[in-house]
Amino acid sequence: MGTRRTAPVAQLDLFKGADPLAPVYREAAELVARLPERLHLGTSSWFFPGWEGLVWSGRFSESDLAREGLREYARHPLLTTVGIDRSFYAPVPAADFARYASQLPPGFRCAIKAPASVTSAVVPHRPRGDAEANRDYLSIERFRADLGDALVSSFLPHTAMVILEFPRAPRALTGDPRSFAQRLARFIGDVDPRIPVAVELRDPTLLQTAYAQALADAGAAHVYSMHAHMPLPGAQRAVVPLRRQPFAVLRLSLPPHTNYDERKQDFAPFDRLRDVDPARRDDVLSVLREALALDRDTWVLVNNKAEGSAPLTLRAIAQALAARQGDGFNNSTFR
Repeated sequence: MGTRRTAPVAQLDLFKGADPLAPVYREAAELVARLPERLHLGTSSWFFPGWEGLVWSGRFSESDLAREGLREYARHPLLTTVGIDRSFYAPVPAADFARYASQLPPGFRCAIKAPASVTSAVVPHRPRGDAEANRDYLSIERFRADLGDALVSSFLPHTAMVILEFPRAPRALTGDPRSFAQRLARFIGDVDPRIPVAVELRDPTLLQTAYAQALADAGAAHVYSMHAHMPLPGAQRAVVPLRRQPFAVLRLSLPPHTNYDERKQDFAPFDRLRDVDPARRDDVLSVLREALALDRDTWVLVNNKAEGSAPLTLRAIAQALAARQGDGFNNSTFR
């Protein structure tokens, strides 16, 4: 999976004496050797001090990890991608993307959220009940100004994809499912072709054949998400077939019918698994196995609120896949 494990980490003074994560890295490397090279596992973000002993070699502050933590994150053999979600809330300066790039080894690519200024049909980040139509909804000019230009100038080699996450909004603002799909296809067609695009829906009523066709026409991928308002990834696959995907993306945020704030409070500091449901896990694994059998580049992004600790969820997924590595995968996908 590339040569990304030797980057220096002097900014956080991570190595004073023996590397405390050496046993973790050794176990992870043995596991990675049994996984398909097309599989990329990572967390939705990275700046959680509670991951000490799992990802971090010591106790660091959230602010230090947010600024410099990618350097150590990228040393972990199992973690071969990461989500950058701050771009959903506000533009990321090109200088910050350049700083991230300086911490990442060649070939390490990230999933970056598109700004809500473009994907939210209502003006984003307003109090609930204060819904106003967003004039920049699906505006390619606003996308370029808030994200696209910075990626192209400072971060393109480290960009796996941009994720267009569409929050729920009144139907009067999003349009009916067919109109939404047509408008989405036009927008994706205007994105710089060097930037791969994936789409994550938070409104299940938009998950229709018109949407699936729009993605196919535009060459974009669907994000098979686990989220409070969406059906499980396996059910999404019935509408958006994996065989039509240019690459596969699974993003595990919240189980259906759960609350983000409640799980954040209950699961902190995210150092252990708290809510593992075998049926949900099997659903995710079935989608992953099909994607890998189809020889697709497959990206898995996990949030702490999915099961309690994103690194431990990823380790469990990797162990399950490695245990059945001969069941249906193309031989070429394995080392």
